[in-house]
Amino acid sequence: MKDLMHYKNYYGSLHFDDDDLIFHGKIQFIRALVTYEATDAKGLKKAFEDAVNDYLDTCHSQKITPEIPFK
Repeated sequence: MKDLMHYKNYYGSLHFDDDDLIFHGKIQFIRALVTYEATDAKGLKKAFEDAVNDYLDTCHSQKITPEIPFK
């Protein structure tokens, strides 16, 4: 069983909230707080990839160097 997703050299956590019945996570191994959530596993994978792309786009538009995961 994997507990991390990988996309464009970034890693994302996987958690399930039994009370709210949602999956959620955050990009790991960087200082910036980037989170995502979805109602199913496929949606979580897409939300993670979208979050990574949004993070990189935001860094680019603000002329900030994206953090490189330290794993």
